Amino acid sequence: MNTTQLIEEFLKQKNIAVAGMSRKPQGAVGNLVYKKFKNAGYNVFAINPHVDEIEGEKCYRKLKNVPTKPDAVFISTHPDQSLDVVKECAELGINKVWFHRSFGQGSYDQEAENFCKDKGIDAIIYACPMMYIQPVDFGHKFIKFFMKIGGKLK
Repeated sequence: MNTTQLIEEFLKQKNIAVAGMSRKPQGAVGNLVYKKFKNAGYNVFAINPHVDEIEGEKCYRKLKNVPTKPDAVFISTHPDQSLDVVKECAELGINKVWFHRSFGQGSYDQEAENFCKDKGIDAIIYACPMMYIQPVDFGHKFIKFFMKIGGKLK
């Protein structure tokens, strides 16, 4: 599947975990994406190994602690933590992940991508859900446009 097809399949899921919720929420990617999914009607689960609550929302320390198994996981962790997240996804039978990445490294880690390929996990390497979940703000429309012409989205 190409990136666009992977994104369409990811967004069809209803139970989404966001790994990498920040205790410093001001502008943190994971926190913004969590809110976007929640406002769009998804069942969203915040993941952070250090706290039980962020911005008044229940937070789980591990994916395995979430009461409803997530259908997919958005990864907004530091890249050196991404492999651990996808390993936990594999253990739980979660086969859809999305690494936050636009023009920089974001949450992307080559070893984590290779692990996903080896385990049959559908991995979205580029983009952000905020480029797709309506309403899309001007900034994310702009980024999506440049990622398309740059060949990152197919």
